[in-house]
Amino acid sequence: QVQLVESGGGVVQSGGSLRLSCAHSGRTFSSPAMGWFRQAPGKEREFVAAISWGGAVTLYADAVKGRFAISRDNAKNTMSLQMNILKPEDTAVYYCAASLFSAATTEREDFSSWGQGTQVTVSS
Repeated sequence: QVQLVESGGGVVQSGGSLRLSCAHSGRTFSSPAMGWFRQAPGKEREFVAAISWGGAVTLYADAVKGRFAISRDNAKNTMSLQMNILKPEDTAVYYCAASLFSAATTEREDFSSWGQGTQVTVSS
């Protein structure tokens, strides 16, 4: 079981930046890819970004491409999401997730472990 804890959420004005972090611990039997998802009120949880186990491959949702950057440090068991040029539509609870596979994936069902989420609010 992998435990995931997000941090770094908050309130920021439109055009601002935030950096989310995810600390993961616990016993793993594989080398998981990891990702970020988000869920706005009244909407389904959606894919934001993913990174392969080694960090060589990253995937982004079209809505955040060019503004967000995902990274990981396997030595420190951490993953980050740098969010720039934030927009009000980025407002959501952001979740860190660990995949069943080593390759980066956008599919929610490929992720088996989830954090509790951290709120990001972008004011206009």
